[in-house]
Amino acid sequence: MIQTSGSLNPRSDPASPWWHVDISPVLATIGLGIIGLFGIYSATRGRDDENYITTFVERQTIFLVIGLVLVVGIVFFDYRWLLRLAPLAFFATIALLTLVLFAGVEVNGATSWFEFGGFRAQPSEFAKIGLIVTIAALLSRNRYGTLPLSSLITIIVVACVPIGLVVLQPDIGTAMVMLTITAAMLMVGRAEAHHLMFLVLVAALAVGLLMNSTLLQDYQRARLESFLDPAANSVAAYNQEQAQIAIGNGGITGTGFGKGTQTKSGLVPEQQTDFIFTVIGEEFGFVGGSVVLGCFALLLWRLYRMARLAGDAFGSYLITGVFAMFAFQMFQSIGMTMGIMPVTGIPLPFVSSGGSSVIASYIGVGIALSVHMRRFTAGIDDEVGQLG
Repeated sequence: MIQTSGSLNPRSDPASPWWHVDISPVLATIGLGIIGLFGIYSATRGRDDENYITTFVERQTIFLVIGLVLVVGIVFFDYRWLLRLAPLAFFATIALLTLVLFAGVEVNGATSWFEFGGFRAQPSEFAKIGLIVTIAALLSRNRYGTLPLSSLITIIVVACVPIGLVVLQPDIGTAMVMLTITAAMLMVGRAEAHHLMFLVLVAALAVGLLMNSTLLQDYQRARLESFLDPAANSVAAYNQEQAQIAIGNGGITGTGFGKGTQTKSGLVPEQQTDFIFTVIGEEFGFVGGSVVLGCFALLLWRLYRMARLAGDAFGSYLITGVFAMFAFQMFQSIGMTMGIMPVTGIPLPFVSSGGSSVIASYIGVGIALSVHMRRFTAGIDDEVGQLG
């Protein structure tokens, strides 16, 4: 006679986390990745069809596959061990962000990349994951209702270190993402409202000081100024104007794959990365843009549900950070192509060309799935341990 584990329904068996996996977020990212490959192909092909080099598409495909493999590997890993690894993640993040300032290569005025042969790695993309793990570990210490002021100050100080190093590169876009992650996790971590309002005022003051400092490159300052007053800097507003023209050209169904006039003429700069949504909007129209938004809606909805169903606070905080990272990057990246957000150079997750962004994003998805799979083994085991 075959013995069972005592449950007729394997999905209710807490010892079988694989029964509780949710593949819909992965399917959403695959959909985004495929759309991104079409966009990257069009954006990098230009007007020379015969001599087109497929390097961008090939590399992006490799990075997408690596990301999916990482997801499978990460879900085998019990996320609760990240509590012990959080200090290591934090110090590794600080070390990489410091090292890149001295040993990194400068691209478009920002020293944000390590270069290995023909490949580049951007540590600030992985710093977002390190920040999420660190803040989640610190928040999970609080078991007494609202977040004490002392804990809030500790988290703010800890978060300011990597954010400050990213600003020094300077990479304002990634710094904005990290600020959003911190704010979202503090809100879910029950920080008091008046404390959060004070932090918002401090952040606004810091932005004002930053705009008048020597840290920003001239083009970065011009981007922010042109967003506040489009007539103040016609050169800086050019990118957004061309992006909006491209999206407007698409209409309902688009001009057709490879037939975007703005895309083929190269009028929109950095189109395979920062302005990838303009390719989709022009060549696939409102329908294509809606598919992208639909994939993101599915991804964010499932992450939101996972955060609510998480078996412990630590897991919920982790997913909250991943949710905030994707939500802000989506809104900022698409918003800047439509003129409702300033141009900051933030990639559209899973869609924009870039290995570091793709791999870091899939690490976030893998962590979220690991939490969700183990939601029925609620509570942090003593053997896993607590920080501090």
